[in-house]
Formats: sequence, structure tokens, C-alpha cells
Amino acid sequence: MTALLQIENLHVAYGKVEAVQDVSLTLEAGRAVSVIGPNGAGKTTLMAAAIGLLPSSGTIRFEGEDIGNVSVEDRVRRGLCLVPESRELFGEMCVADNLLLGAFTRRPSAAKLTQLLDRVHGLFPRLAERRHQRADTLSGGERQMLAIGRALMSEPRLLMLDEPSLGLAPLIVKEILAIVRSLRDDGVSILLVEQNALAALESSDYGYVLESGQVALEGKSADLRSDARVFESYLGGV
Repeated sequence: MTALLQIENLHVAYGKVEAVQDVSLTLEAGRAVSVIGPNGAGKTTLMAAAIGLLPSSGTIRFEGEDIGNVSVEDRVRRGLCLVPESRELFGEMCVADNLLLGAFTRRPSAAKLTQLLDRVHGLFPRLAERRHQRADTLSGGERQMLAIGRALMSEPRLLMLDEPSLGLAPLIVKEILAIVRSLRDDGVSILLVEQNALAALESSDYGYVLESGQVALEGKSADLRSDARVFESYLGGV
């Protein structure tokens, strides 16, 4: 069975500083994979390279095809979608228009567009309630909901989430990650970078631990949660 995403021997450098070194990662269709590790471990860099925002060496395959020389726009058209930690919403635009922009690359019919909006509103009822509100007036949790909702409007084959809980109150984090788990249970393929290691491992099937730009550990998420090294370094304070 061909992996949906396969990264082999990835290297990413900022000048002479190598932020990601010889990282390999595999994600099967319909599965959720988490990447955890300390600040500066290279997690966000890995995501940026996967979507094509940063130059890299090594191999990145999507559905078996090498996409190393494919533009960001073409990767999005193929079904990769990144929700960055900065969310990058159009603040002066209303919620509804931000969502509609998410479907732009798909150019869906009116009926399909309604179906996509209904799905997002079903997951995030507050977006329906605030559909005429400017994005820059939303709370932090609502902005994260909008960022994920906008990504889902493109019907991604792979949804990449970079620190979805960053800066959010604990109750909102719980709500956001519950949605991530429900998407996984519905068969959406997810690559999750998350500082909250316990939440990440609870929301994924398989996990990678990055340290200093390299894979220090990997395994089934349930096994990593019970691994003494992971517990001591990342879960002991949770």
C-alpha cells in the first residue's frame, strides 16, 4: 500500500544552520500522525518544507509521486493543506468570505459549496453564528476554528495542523483537539505538530519525537504515551 505522504532523509537549513537533519516520516491515508518535541526542534520547519514553503533536500512523496520540485500552489491543488500557527486569516473580511476563499482552488458547484459550508458549520456552529463578523474581531479560539474550517473547504487529502492549541485557553484547546480527533475518526488524514505532547499523542495514531532537528523516537502514539523517556521529557508536567 502506497503511503499518502512519505518523507525520506529530509534536510532543511537556514543559511549554515541545519534546522532539520535526515528526517524520515510516513503517513498512511486516513491516519493521524503527530510530531512532538521541544521548541526549536524543527517541527514547524518540517511542516513548511512539506508544503513547499522552504527549500529542502531529500525526498517528499505524495501519493507515491515525488513533489520536491512542485510549487506550493500545485501541492495545494493536489490536496495538501497547511493551517499555520499564525492562522493567516484575512482579518478585514468576514467569516463567510474567509471560508469561501478556502474552496477557491476546487471551484466547486453551488450545490457542492453549500455542502462544504454545511459541513464546516456542523463542526463549528460558532462560525455560522458569526458568518457576517470580521475575522479580526473573533476570539483566539474562533480564529483557530475559522483557520481549520477554511482548510476543510478545500477538501484536503492531507490536513497539516501547526500548533492548533497555541495561545488558547484550556477549555478551547480541549474543544479544538476534540474536533481534530473527530476528523481523524471520519477518515481525514492529519499531520499534527503540537506543543501539548499529551494532547497530540491522544489525537493521533502514530507519533514522532523531534529533538535538535532529528527524529529521536517514533512509534504508535499509545506506546509513546507509556514510554518512560517520553513521559519524563514531555508528559511529566502535563
